[in-house]
Amino acid sequence: MILGIGTDLCNIDRIAGTLARFGDRFRDRVFTETELGKARSRPHEAATLAKRWAAKEACSKALGTGLRMGIAWRDMAVSNLPTGQPVMRLTGWAAQRLAEMTPPGHEAVVHVTLTDDHPWAQAFVVIEARPLAPS
Repeated sequence: MILGIGTDLCNIDRIAGTLARFGDRFRDRVFTETELGKARSRPHEAATLAKRWAAKEACSKALGTGLRMGIAWRDMAVSNLPTGQPVMRLTGWAAQRLAEMTPPGHEAVVHVTLTDDHPWAQAFVVIEARPLAPS
């Protein structure tokens, strides 16, 4: 069962400008160390961070809140499996919201996909509730 869907489109040049203007203040407010490490390892830091920005926006929409009601940017973190597939990890209030919207007898699975083609970065997030396997 689908609990929520979110999407966001982000301008990479806007993120690059914000990085130039605010630097680490912006990085540390919005992104986790894992996300920043990934971005620093890539030739186009702004594109990598723009995709993660879009994923956080999309996730907040899928949670049904947008970026309000106590969700912090760093409560939603994108990392990658060894295959390169992006995954979203929720902590803090975002994890609490996810637990509240997950029906009894189900587990929540957050699916995320990212893409970019300069000057745009885009993300889609789908939150699924899967029935728990009988014990």
